[in-house]
Amino acid sequence: MKTPGRPGKPGQGTPGFFSADVAKARRFYLDLNPPPNRQLAVVCGGLEHCTPDYAIRRETFPFYSIEYVARGSGEVKLRGRTHSLQPGRLFSYAPGIPHQINGDAANPLIKYFVDFAGTSAAELLRSCGLPPGRVSEVFPANALQPLFDELIQAGLQVRRKSDVLCAKLLECLVLRIGGTRAPLAGAETPAFMTYQQCRRYIEQHSLRLRTLAQIATECHVNNAYLCRLFRRYDNQSPYQYLLRLKMNHAAERLQQPDALVKVVAAESGFRDPFHFSRVFASVFGISPAGFRELRQA
Repeated sequence: MKTPGRPGKPGQGTPGFFSADVAKARRFYLDLNPPPNRQLAVVCGGLEHCTPDYAIRRETFPFYSIEYVARGSGEVKLRGRTHSLQPGRLFSYAPGIPHQINGDAANPLIKYFVDFAGTSAAELLRSCGLPPGRVSEVFPANALQPLFDELIQAGLQVRRKSDVLCAKLLECLVLRIGGTRAPLAGAETPAFMTYQQCRRYIEQHSLRLRTLAQIATECHVNNAYLCRLFRRYDNQSPYQYLLRLKMNHAAERLQQPDALVKVVAAESGFRDPFHFSRVFASVFGISPAGFRELRQA
């Protein structure tokens, strides 16, 4: 197994901290020695197709890192605990955090990674519930792949502002993690499954549903529990989610030249068009009439 080395300057070849147990990779490298006062700097990233005997054992690492499993299986050991790896799992580490990663020889890992540094790096990871040394999961399992692919593409393009674009894409990736993070299998799993079922039900019946009580009754849970589930996993109430779905539908309809506000209000489940207009304005910051004028301008 390759011994981790020290990072080098851009253009000096593959950094020594990469494993040799990779059959194929698509990687990019930016500044491997970013200034210590930089707020956020992406150092490198990529997609690795690991060999059956893939193994990493590090006592430390020069940068903050997020790794995300696209395919395959294995395990990671962080802070003395071993966690299984499967599609949709992600984990983080940082300087001073020992970690071991082992692939499954029968189902080799294919995983994305991004390494970064900066004064805001640790807080960035904490903000999405993935502080250094933590394992998490996203739902659906492929939720992060488009952003990782875009990050790799931006890093491979040799342009003047590639570093700035990659830092912004990393921030977008972290926001996406926060919005799609799911609990690992265990005691919390039944609650998350109930939340998913309720969310899907609201989405499927959004135009018909009107109140929180109606949602709770038809989802076979009580009001308080339903609200707790959405606060835990969605950072909004189920009624706020319902209103957003209704207003998204309304905005699509209002783009049609012959759509009347009162008709769209009725389709969205509002008996009173004035109430509908107030809710529309509270969500989008503009009245339905103003929205139509904006689209027609």
